[in-house]
Amino acid sequence: MSVDTIRSVRLSSVVLPLPTAISDAKVLTGRQKPMTEVVLLFAEITSAQGLEGVGFSYSKRAGGPAQYAYAKEVAGLLVGEDPADIPRLYERLLWAGASVGRSGLATQALAALDIALWDLKAKRADLPLAKLIGAHRDSVRTYNTSGGFLSAPLEEVRENAARSLEAGIGGIKIKVGHPDAAVDRARVEAVRETIGEDTPLMVDANQQWDRPAALRMGRWLEQFDLVWIEEPLDAYDVEGHRQLADALDTPIATGEMLASVAEHVRLIDARACDILQPDAPRVGGITQFLKLATLADHAGLQLAPHFAMEIHLHLAAAYPREPWVEHFDWLDPLFEERLETREGRMLVPDRPGLGITLSERCRALTADSVLLGG
Repeated sequence: MSVDTIRSVRLSSVVLPLPTAISDAKVLTGRQKPMTEVVLLFAEITSAQGLEGVGFSYSKRAGGPAQYAYAKEVAGLLVGEDPADIPRLYERLLWAGASVGRSGLATQALAALDIALWDLKAKRADLPLAKLIGAHRDSVRTYNTSGGFLSAPLEEVRENAARSLEAGIGGIKIKVGHPDAAVDRARVEAVRETIGEDTPLMVDANQQWDRPAALRMGRWLEQFDLVWIEEPLDAYDVEGHRQLADALDTPIATGEMLASVAEHVRLIDARACDILQPDAPRVGGITQFLKLATLADHAGLQLAPHFAMEIHLHLAAAYPREPWVEHFDWLDPLFEERLETREGRMLVPDRPGLGITLSERCRALTADSVLLGG
């Protein structure tokens, strides 16, 4: 195929309401309000040869409009460029706004563009993205999170867990970190009883314990043979995570809130976790995620990417060590396709690229859109 060029970039801000307000420990400790919507930034990149790549980033609670505004400032730099040169294009976009930093909101805005470029590249090769990168497997172990929030009554959590397992999902994660530790204990005991001793179970404290509480709860949780304890401490408490990982037999997982490769490197170098949980839209896209995955593998860490299963399924499939991918059904209304789960695993689709097509519902939820080039 001859050299192609980018003809246009369409950016869209999409506001997806959630069916019910969601609360985790951050809400119960008064740090955040319940989550009622997810704001997404979509990038659709069209080439002169008529191919299109789709990527997205997102914000839970504040920040979505800012991501969209930032992307509008820099995305025009892609028009006329060769879409195959992804690392070079990423650097160009990064330095266009480097005065406001190379992590956080700025690079999260770039992530949608970067992911769209990778989707386009895989479509040019007529390959699923996992195959373009180099897959180690055609399916990935999967666990459900969306059914285990603290805002859901315990009986509902138990019903959600049973329903997820019946749907072919392999593990269950529930939220903990309630201000009353007795509530956490009751919920963990009840869910373990519901799913049985052999079903993988994880818990997620969403950064709401201090070091003594995390150690106390971690020791109590040892009896349940958890796959991991997630975000027991503040995301930036590297030393606290290292101490906890050393003290407990249960693996420690963290990383989803970090917004750059450099921030993850601190965790890796300190051996502060057993399982790394990067989020491609948060660290700047697939280009940055792949750099981080190489470092994590070199350090011998397990991988369990956060959220956005439509993207992370492909990236997890390309990780050398057997990973996990998080099953969240929140974004289902935005896409025509559905990811398949079977016997505890999520199957990598055989469609080219990410294998996603934006739905009419997604178009209807678009709050604003702009076309650059064309």
